[in-house]
Amino acid sequence: MRLSRYYLPILKENPKEAEIVSHRLMLRTGMIRQQSQGIYSWLPLGKRVLDKVNRIIREEQDRSGAIELLMPTLQSAELWQESGRYDAYGKEMLRIKDRQDRPMLYGPTNEEMITDIFRSTVKSYKSLPLNLYHIQLKFRDEIRPRFGTMRSREFLMKDAYSFDLTREGAEHSYNKMFTAYLRTFARMGLRAIPMRADTGPIGGNLSHEFIILADTGESEVFCHRDFVNFDIPAEDTDFDDVGGLKKIFDQWTSVYAATSEMHDEAAFDAIPEGERLSARGIEVGHIFYFGTKYSEAMGAKVQGPDGKEHIVHMGSYGIGPTRLVPAIIEASHDENGIIWPASVAPFDVVVINMKAGDEACDKACEEIYAALTRAGKDVLYDDTDDRAGQKFATADLIGVPTQIIVGPRSIAQGEVEVKDRKTGARDTMTVEAAINRVNG
Repeated sequence: MRLSRYYLPILKENPKEAEIVSHRLMLRTGMIRQQSQGIYSWLPLGKRVLDKVNRIIREEQDRSGAIELLMPTLQSAELWQESGRYDAYGKEMLRIKDRQDRPMLYGPTNEEMITDIFRSTVKSYKSLPLNLYHIQLKFRDEIRPRFGTMRSREFLMKDAYSFDLTREGAEHSYNKMFTAYLRTFARMGLRAIPMRADTGPIGGNLSHEFIILADTGESEVFCHRDFVNFDIPAEDTDFDDVGGLKKIFDQWTSVYAATSEMHDEAAFDAIPEGERLSARGIEVGHIFYFGTKYSEAMGAKVQGPDGKEHIVHMGSYGIGPTRLVPAIIEASHDENGIIWPASVAPFDVVVINMKAGDEACDKACEEIYAALTRAGKDVLYDDTDDRAGQKFATADLIGVPTQIIVGPRSIAQGEVEVKDRKTGARDTMTVEAAINRVNG
């Protein structure tokens, strides 16, 4: 992508309405634009990051055995009345009526709808276990939306729903998602700590929030420092290994970690003082096991191996991609801008032409741009006639992991400069060597 043809509406000044780093940087880099209170458009740079976040989520959901579908954002009120949540959910739910005066709602979550799909199509235990997920816009009318897409009213959510014949099977499905979440966040460069949490309006009796530590987080958290030493499950983890996944779950939940709602002061005080951690954090995922709460109310049954009907056990599992993007920024930035982990960066490399119009610089940049593009890399080519300082500031601000800098003096020697955005390290090398370094 040539920067001269790209839509990148960068702001020179920090927006006054931005209270935290991620909101400020997302506005400054032109990733998002506010349309109304708590509602944002995702502009091209932000959309590229969001797509890469979603890709990782999909890969790990698919790896765990979950199957993707897509449900509508607008839902019939009848399903929520059937489950008993229509009146109980509160003012966060946006209730509307269609032209036939039928009550509808803009879905804040999809337990009722997925249960209706299941009960209409699955009749036998032979179809279990089953986990269905989608990535879809949700709406919750937050009383105080703030911090940009960190706490917005309209947001993207990956929500998955598991169905099992027994509680034991449901617990294994829970452990699958628990393991998949650890891998998902780690691949985005985040250390997410699973913490015992309140089930809230979703309901149930087993719940964990996945929290990344950040001073700007809204959650107050208490945990043991050992979490930094635990291994993330490997790519070849066997998700059908009941004992293996339980071992992973037990390891991560045997060490104290809880949000303020579930905090046990006595248990926390029992941890040696130097090993306690009291901090703030950002919730990036939440998983629930709620048994037969919805399936019993809505008649979701299957025929078991004994020939009798059985109410299925369910769980739900959420990740907020539009919250994850600012969470990554909160965890990875410096005074010059964003520092994207390579896995979610909008571009893999930015090629900076220090003197656009200079024959040697143009030729070298075109060669690098073409070679890296052929290799499947996402390349941003700064071919603008901006001043050198502006080019460097833009590259640092948007946080692309690698910069290849092509100037008249260095290219006259057959060399370019390669800068690592995270460390700031600069190396001088040939054009071929620079291409090889980016290609790995």
